[in-house]
Amino acid sequence: MTGLSWIAVTIFVIVYALIATERIHRVAAALGGAALMLLIGATDAEHAFYSEDAGIDWNVIVLLLGMMLIVAVIKRTGAFEYLAIWAVKRARGRPFRVMVILVLVTALASAVLDNVTTVLLIAPVTFLVCDRLGVPVIPFLIAEALASNIGGTATLVGDPPNIIIASRGDLSYNDFLVHLAPIVLLVLAVFIASCRLLFRRAFTYDPDRAETVMALRERDAIRDGRLLIISLVVLTAVTAAFMLHTVLHLEPSVVAIVGGLTLLAASRLDAGEVSGDVEWPTLVFFAGLFVMVGALVNTGVIETISRAAADAVQGKPLLTTGVLLGGSAVLSAIVDNIPYVATMSPIVADLTAAAGDGENTHVFWWALALGSDLGGNATAVGASANVVILGLAERAGHRISFWEFTKYGLVVTVVTVGLCLPYLWLRYFVLV
Repeated sequence: MTGLSWIAVTIFVIVYALIATERIHRVAAALGGAALMLLIGATDAEHAFYSEDAGIDWNVIVLLLGMMLIVAVIKRTGAFEYLAIWAVKRARGRPFRVMVILVLVTALASAVLDNVTTVLLIAPVTFLVCDRLGVPVIPFLIAEALASNIGGTATLVGDPPNIIIASRGDLSYNDFLVHLAPIVLLVLAVFIASCRLLFRRAFTYDPDRAETVMALRERDAIRDGRLLIISLVVLTAVTAAFMLHTVLHLEPSVVAIVGGLTLLAASRLDAGEVSGDVEWPTLVFFAGLFVMVGALVNTGVIETISRAAADAVQGKPLLTTGVLLGGSAVLSAIVDNIPYVATMSPIVADLTAAAGDGENTHVFWWALALGSDLGGNATAVGASANVVILGLAERAGHRISFWEFTKYGLVVTVVTVGLCLPYLWLRYFVLV
């Protein structure tokens, strides 16, 4: 590698460390790193803004923006509050049943929308429900964060790393459903069963409080019935278009932004107010990260690493799959899985190309997705949804420490990732 390559690597490692340790806000760190890459000539405007392989992935940015607009509008209808109250009443106020239903709702919503926006909407309702039932809220919040990462693994839009993987690997919405949804359903079932043991001290039943919750009217949560109907129609259409991607030949980013803008226009809401709910810092963070990773591609760093990795595992696809799954889980536990996947995706693309055609040609992508998505559950900083949950809890006066989250997340990660290895082996190496 050249001297410029080593300088680019040094900048990237420093920025990565700042993001991991949270010494500097991750948006500031990513933008600062991107600016330095431009200043030293590791990349330029043409590559940063227009290159498909070494610049900002606008498909990812626009897809996230479209989904955030949809969620911002739906939030104003009261639909999520309605769903939570309905779930509690169906559980007859029994804490464990409440957790099971909230976990299922979170996992399903995370698969349809994305895990960050889902926990943002579910968490405030959880505070209300737990307060009414007289049970500690922290176990419920942790369970929801873990469930959001599990459920989000199943679809292209469920977890931000999947969006990057789909873009880099040329994978469709249906590809994720066909290849990841089966193992996610198994993992979710095992997780729900383990909740009974992991959070057993949180399931104290109070008949009087349960009766109070049963008196709540879920219909009172709906603030705008007209907007709710419109939102459901648009969301259904967007989800259907995602699934019919290969037939319609429409990119998921186009579907999402058209759906978001259509819903915003039909809602008659103030566009400035709705756009204020968009997670702009997250989008800017993505942009800065893509510029930094693009600089590594542009200076030949990624190509050097890819060639070395391909040579090391050439002719050993099962070993490569296992290393990707386990290594991704470990690294995603230490740092946020978004920058990790953004860094690894060009390498996995090269490994996939080197492996050639075959029935298991995409197994490396699935190993990366499962490892990074489920590995993000291990610690409080492993996934964006975890960080959001901790922030919401602290703001509400329920501080969740790093180690309190980790003692649950680590157990869940070991079990769930452990289930994925035999699945990948059986499906892509035995039953092909």
